[in-house]
Amino acid sequence: MNLVENIQYYMPEFILSLKQTGTMMGISMTFCLFLGLPLGVALFLSNPSIKGSQPLNYWGLNFIITLVRSFPFLLFVVSLIPVTRFIIGRAFGPVPASFPLSIVAVAIFARMVEQVLLDVPEEIRLLADSLGTSKWEYIWHFLLVEARSGIVLGYTTTAVSMVSYSTVMGIVGGGGVGDFAIRYGYQSYQMGIMYFAICVMIVIVFIIQMLGNSIARKLDKRK
Repeated sequence: MNLVENIQYYMPEFILSLKQTGTMMGISMTFCLFLGLPLGVALFLSNPSIKGSQPLNYWGLNFIITLVRSFPFLLFVVSLIPVTRFIIGRAFGPVPASFPLSIVAVAIFARMVEQVLLDVPEEIRLLADSLGTSKWEYIWHFLLVEARSGIVLGYTTTAVSMVSYSTVMGIVGGGGVGDFAIRYGYQSYQMGIMYFAICVMIVIVFIIQMLGNSIARKLDKRK
């Protein structure tokens, strides 16, 4: 069979792999947003360089995030199998595979949020103080508004990273496009199928990046 016929033959499995990748990405990026953003804000507020910070809290959070980010991802996934089985009830499949992905996504995004917030001009805090705002009002109405463009770009970068990380989740039965490329492409000596899957993943990454860049530009207050 030629390449086109091979692609048509494997298309049902490829569509399934796209759904599996979508499941893993959807779950991990949802947790990334709702846990990573407040964690990043907490890191920023407790950073020693910030007035009124709590260094002990910062170094505790910093240690956990640095540990997660420095752990070799494949070994991280394997080492979490017992924890995943305890929490979810099973350790294999797209949903359980989303558990380690979510942890890494939260850690990466939280660090990016912290860095973006550290770049917010000091004048913003001084303005908020002069208006007598509470800490919550300062975070919601000043800090996040000023940094929203950078936060969107950080979220986009995290999503692109998760596409890459998801390619190894076949080791815990997560499936996905990466697993499809290995099983039906490389291991079956169908290199055309492997390159087809790679090209699709590149297209997905480009779409995510362009969408994120577009949203960030619209939210950028400097333009």
